[in-house]
Amino acid sequence: MNKKADLAWQYSTVTHDPVDVRHHGAINVPIYQTSLFAFETYDEFRQAAQHPQQAHVYSRGSNPTVSYLEEKLAALEGAEAAKCFASGMAAISAAILSAVRTGDHIVCVSQAYGPTRLFVTQYLQRFGIDATLVDGGSPDAIRAALRPETKLLYLESPTSMLFQLQDLAACAALARSRGIVTIADNSWATPVFQRPLELGIDLVVHSVTKYISGQSDSVAGVVIGSKPLVDRIAEDEYMLLGGIMTAHTAAQITRSLRTLPLRMERHERSALAAAAHLAGQPYVAKINHPALPSHPQHALGLRQMNGSSGLFSFESAESPEKMRDWANRLNYFKIGVSWGGFESLVTVNPAMAGCAPEARSLIRLHIGLENVDDLTQDMDQAWAGVKDVQP
Repeated sequence: MNKKADLAWQYSTVTHDPVDVRHHGAINVPIYQTSLFAFETYDEFRQAAQHPQQAHVYSRGSNPTVSYLEEKLAALEGAEAAKCFASGMAAISAAILSAVRTGDHIVCVSQAYGPTRLFVTQYLQRFGIDATLVDGGSPDAIRAALRPETKLLYLESPTSMLFQLQDLAACAALARSRGIVTIADNSWATPVFQRPLELGIDLVVHSVTKYISGQSDSVAGVVIGSKPLVDRIAEDEYMLLGGIMTAHTAAQITRSLRTLPLRMERHERSALAAAAHLAGQPYVAKINHPALPSHPQHALGLRQMNGSSGLFSFESAESPEKMRDWANRLNYFKIGVSWGGFESLVTVNPAMAGCAPEARSLIRLHIGLENVDDLTQDMDQAWAGVKDVQP
């Protein structure tokens, strides 16, 4: 499927619904702001209570507003089922817990989201579960880290600081040959530009807070995959740990979902323009963006992704203090964590392992939906001010 046809399919999936007579033809699915659902007869109640994920009994189990969103997200990823959670980390931890037991071993990419790394390397140790962090860009390193007791391979492609890719199809094939479950964080690309399940991955997780929500007003997560795997999570980790998504949050995200393909096209186009502008700036030593030919895994990105999003980073030989002065002088970029909303964002960090030898700073940019010419001019004026006070 080419990119144009794929986007057309995405648009159709998120925008076209039949008239739902259950909701009197309401164009938006109503917010079922209720904790419980009542029944006319005790027999109906008893039958529903036997299947709390399929029948609406109590909103900690299932809720019609949330179920509608889950159906849409599963369709976007080409999956059988999805389960929404109260945060991205709630979804990630539930998915991981569903795959491991005491005595098991996890292999996780070393550039994965920080709380994910802490969860597998520190928190799970108290339950006798071991983890190894590996260079996700090296298939040999991944293979060498596997043990007989390895039960989970956790991936995040691209990662969200240096934007390293993993070969998802190769990782999935390797894991399947050894009976290992694979989980991939797909928050950066979204289902619009990458669908790991089609490459053989078992479970996909998203921080729905990011692009899927797209408004910086909701915190949420989702686990997506086959019905048996998602049902097991729904019955155990979801029901027992209680990290549920509320009906109000689901309605907010459903509203945003209809514009997801449109927004991702704009984020992609603007970020590539911003990256091209930065490539010629004296304070930029290296740009980390998998859609650029300069990225060492560009060919892999073309093979397993159908586009790119608005988040990337660049490395600088300038000090973090000087680059923070630059960030302070930006007018259109907000200083803050997260990404995926309308607004452009910037964070400045010391260079980390994996950066170029000359790099002293790592600057992450989220290119929002503002006019990209305004953003590039803003970066120029900010640097001009820094040079005036720090020649």
